[in-house]
Amino acid sequence: MLNDVVTIERKHTNAAATLFDRVIHDRKSKFIVTISGEVGTGKCEIAHELGRKLIEAGISVKLLHMDSYYHIPPSERLEWRKKHGLEKIGYDEYDWKTINHNIDDFRMNKKSVLPLVDLFTQKVDQLHTDFNGIEILVIEGLYSIRINQSDLRVFIELTYEDTWEEQKETHKEVLDDFRMEVLAHEHKAVQSLKSLADFYIDFDTAGEIFHL
Repeated sequence: MLNDVVTIERKHTNAAATLFDRVIHDRKSKFIVTISGEVGTGKCEIAHELGRKLIEAGISVKLLHMDSYYHIPPSERLEWRKKHGLEKIGYDEYDWKTINHNIDDFRMNKKSVLPLVDLFTQKVDQLHTDFNGIEILVIEGLYSIRINQSDLRVFIELTYEDTWEEQKETHKEVLDDFRMEVLAHEHKAVQSLKSLADFYIDFDTAGEIFHL
């Protein structure tokens, strides 16, 4: 997401370090890592730290944010959700056809066009990229664990309630009653996918140590 603010903490760096070891152990040509979890649980931060470590190791990597793949752009999504109701919130909000097309382009070392949300304008731009030579694709998002082509599925074992204070500080969305209903709805959907994971990250109450 263009113009997004990512705050990297020690817990994210530590988690990414252990995840890095697993990726290096499992990796093969054109390897895909998907990182799932609820809102505010550190998906983007861990993905960025993992990418940084891979680059330092001389491995080419590209990061995709599933927030850029919503059918409805950010500026219209709140009203759309209120109009259509909570039952329409979930997997089907995403453009899976484009996600799978971009993944196919990665597998085949092709050029591709990716959606990219600009958080300043609240509009979706297009990013032209070339997957030729990219060894690892990291995809972070609520439901990225559902991507069948994933070689390593990562799940962050926190809930939106665990990160409530951090969410209030980001000011990314108004945390009113409807937003709370959305978070509770997404909580159920994301937690239902937990069993699909190959690798779990669980921060302790201090928020600085994690275990698997």
